[in-house]
Amino acid sequence: MKWVAALLAAALLSTGAAGCGGSGAEPGAPVGATLVLDFTPNAVHSGIYAAKRHGYYDDAGIDLTIRQPGESTDAPKLLAAGRADFAILDIHDLGIAREHGLDLVGVMPLVQRPLAAVIARRGSGVARPRQLAGHTVGVTGLPSDEAVVDSEVSADGGDPAQVKRVTIGFNAVSSLAAGKVDAATGFWNAEGVELRRQGIPIRVFKVDRYGAPPYPELVLVAARSTLEDDPGLVRSVVDATRRGYELTIRHPKKALADLLDEVPSLDRTDQKAQLAVLLPDLRPLPFDPGVLRAWARWDLEHGLLERPLDVDAAFAEP
Repeated sequence: MKWVAALLAAALLSTGAAGCGGSGAEPGAPVGATLVLDFTPNAVHSGIYAAKRHGYYDDAGIDLTIRQPGESTDAPKLLAAGRADFAILDIHDLGIAREHGLDLVGVMPLVQRPLAAVIARRGSGVARPRQLAGHTVGVTGLPSDEAVVDSEVSADGGDPAQVKRVTIGFNAVSSLAAGKVDAATGFWNAEGVELRRQGIPIRVFKVDRYGAPPYPELVLVAARSTLEDDPGLVRSVVDATRRGYELTIRHPKKALADLLDEVPSLDRTDQKAQLAVLLPDLRPLPFDPGVLRAWARWDLEHGLLERPLDVDAAFAEP
């Protein structure tokens, strides 16, 4: 496998050397660009894969490489170092990266609402978030989970301090299925879908219905240097990606087929179910500045950010 490692090293070096689109390619030749996903490819990325399969990036003169994140992948640092041109980030991670001095900018929302939720097993005595007090809630250990639990319980008139939290990692499905916890944090489009597919009776409390603003959970991000040095590249990638999500809304079966053709290891039934619940929120609309400011205040209130975020600097419409 030495030749695989050599090829990968060469690819990374060439990406770093080329920077964000400035590859010195022949006039008229496609411009190479790299996009790092936030997670293993799934239905939420369908518009990206549809855009690639239907040649929308090619039409824009972009030779886009989509990279899956590895265990050691730190997409914000890759962007800041010029080793990737674009990345999909959770909006909270974008805020945290900026707080750590990385000048990254959100250029397009992928989904129009939060995906985070508290999922309670029916029969646990939890019919609404305030009833989580006195019950066991599984959390991953990420600060965002604590924020979701606190927000939901408080907004519903309960006391977050009375919730018994247990760290279960990313095992919400198995923990709820086995009855090890009464509820767990998770994503309504992923764990929520999987639990229902398994026939496990659940209630899903979406965070934007209990205290949080309807912020865009996932955001297409670039370094400010890319935005300033090659605005045409950013604009082209955003436009092509929007076309991909517009196709997904109009023809979800085609977009699902595009995703599965590009990533054949995915389970068709699972991705079809995820895409079905996501469709209403995959609309490729511009950022809403008022929502972004409300999100920044919510993150600050719940300790995800340590100081007020300059929203105007953190997001831009290329």
